[in-house]
Amino acid sequence: MLLEIRGHNLPGRTWHLDDGPCHNVHVGLQVGRDAVDLVPGDSDAAHWRAEIEVLERDGGTDFCGPAVHGRPGARFVYLTWGAVEATGAFTMFRRAKLMLEDVAPLVTGRSTEHVVATVDLTDERGGPRCARLRPPALTLRSA
Repeated sequence: MLLEIRGHNLPGRTWHLDDGPCHNVHVGLQVGRDAVDLVPGDSDAAHWRAEIEVLERDGGTDFCGPAVHGRPGARFVYLTWGAVEATGAFTMFRRAKLMLEDVAPLVTGRSTEHVVATVDLTDERGGPRCARLRPPALTLRSA
């Protein structure tokens, strides 16, 4: 399955943590321990693609691939927020979790899969969206 994540309404390049401002905010797809395809927090939009293998196991659907995290039955994909330092180092401070169980109804029993997840990347307080992604901040559809 191809999971295409389209982000919009990014929160900006500066965000205020409890202990002070965070500058040069970026968001990326987490692959293993690394954030990849970083997008500046003041961009108009963000776009990521992840190839995910859909498996039938023990009467249920399971997922695997480099961008997939979690245990069987609770797999997910992370969007990870962090600051990019002058050295190019990325320091993560927050993550959003797209649960693959929410995607499962769109892919079960199909031979070719392409799912589009559209995500509002700014939370209700104006900061980078984190925690589990849910409607209305998340919409899913087959493409």
